[in-house]
Amino acid sequence: MKIHEYQGKELFRRFGITVPRGIPAFSVDEAVKAAQTLGGPVWVVKAQIHAGGRGKGGGVKLVRSIGDVRALAQQMLGMNLVTHQTGPGGQTVRRLLIEDGADIRKELYAAMVVDRTTQRVVLMASADGGMDIEEVAAKTPERIHKVFIDPRMGLTDAQADDVARKIGIPDVMLEQARMMFEALYRLFNETDAALAEINPLIITGDGRLIALDAKLNFDPNALFRHPDIVALRDLDEEDPAEIEASKFDLSYISLDGDIGCLVNGAGLAMATMDVIKLYGGNPANFLDVGGGASAEKVTEAFKIMLRNPELKAILVNIFGGIMRCDVIAEGIIAASKAVSLKVPLVVRMKGTNEQQGRELLAQSGLPIISANNMAEAAQKVVEAAKRSRTQQVERWIDATR
Repeated sequence: MKIHEYQGKELFRRFGITVPRGIPAFSVDEAVKAAQTLGGPVWVVKAQIHAGGRGKGGGVKLVRSIGDVRALAQQMLGMNLVTHQTGPGGQTVRRLLIEDGADIRKELYAAMVVDRTTQRVVLMASADGGMDIEEVAAKTPERIHKVFIDPRMGLTDAQADDVARKIGIPDVMLEQARMMFEALYRLFNETDAALAEINPLIITGDGRLIALDAKLNFDPNALFRHPDIVALRDLDEEDPAEIEASKFDLSYISLDGDIGCLVNGAGLAMATMDVIKLYGGNPANFLDVGGGASAEKVTEAFKIMLRNPELKAILVNIFGGIMRCDVIAEGIIAASKAVSLKVPLVVRMKGTNEQQGRELLAQSGLPIISANNMAEAAQKVVEAAKRSRTQQVERWIDATR
C-alpha cells in the first residue's frame, strides 16, 4: 500500500525526521490559503500522486508569489501527470502539497528496504540524490552504499556515521545524520513498511539535514496492525479492478497484455504468465483465486477480467490440491454463463477430481478449449487471442466500408 508524500511527511515528523513546513490542498483556494499561512517568500507546489518522477513530469514547481501559487494550482489540479512510473496513461492530480522553499546546498539519497538475499533491512544511501537516482543505480551502482542491519542490534551509531561520511555529510552534521537514519529505521520497523525513501535528502545552506521528499510503501499483509495507516489509503490512486478484486479476497494486478489469467496459487500464476510470454502472448493480469475458490469467487474473477476492453482470451490454469477440479469446473461453467462470455476460454486442470472436472466442462455445451499441460494451454490461448484480434480488425474494416 502506498501513501502520498504529505502523509509520509506526517509520519516522518512523528518519528523525529526533519521535514519542511507544508500544508496539503485539495482546491485552488486551499492552495492559496496554505501559501498565505506558510508566509513565503518562496513556495514549492507539488502534485500528489502515487508515483515518482513528478519533477521531470512537471509536477513540482517553485514559485515566488501568491498569484503564481494560484495559477499553478489551477494548472495542476485535474491535470494528467505522466512520469516514468505512471506509464503513458499518467495519473490525475487531485491533491497538492504547498511547502516552504528550501536553500539546497547538496542533494543526497537515503532509503530503507528489505534485502531478500540476507533477509535483513538494508539502509541504502548515496551522494547522488535527486531525480536521476535510477540512472545512478543502473550506471554507477558502486555509488550507492549499503548497510545490512542486524535485527538484534538495530542500526548502530557506528554504521550510521560510516554511511553518512561515505555520502559526503560533514563531521559537524554527523549527529543529525545519525538521528535521522536511526529514526528512519524505527519508522520502517514499527510501521511494517516495505519501502521508506528520502529523495532528496538535502543539506541546507545553514547546515541542516532535511527530508525534502517522503516515499512510503507498506506491507499489505501487516496492515491489520495499522488501522491509522489504512485510513491514509487513497482509492483514487488505485486500479478500480484491483480494488474490486480485494473485496472478494482475490489477488489481482492489472497488466498491459490481452490474455486474462485465472490461476490458483501465486507461484503457478507467475509460471503461467511466463509460459504465455514464452509462446508470444502478453498477460492482461495476475490473478490468484487462492485455495478455496467458490463459484461466486470465480464469477467475480471473470467479471473483473472482462472489464478490460483489450481482453482477447482467457486462460484458466488450475492445480487441484486443496481445491478440487470438479468444484473449479462448476465455478467456470457458472461464471461463463453469468457473464455471457464472448472471448475464447482455455482451461487446463490437473489434480484432485481432474477427470470429473473435465467431464463437467465437456458436458456444459460451452465452447471451452481444453489443454493437457501448461505448454499446450499457453499455445492454445495465444492462438485464440490472435484469432480474436484478427476478427476484431475484420469487423472494424467491415464497419468502415
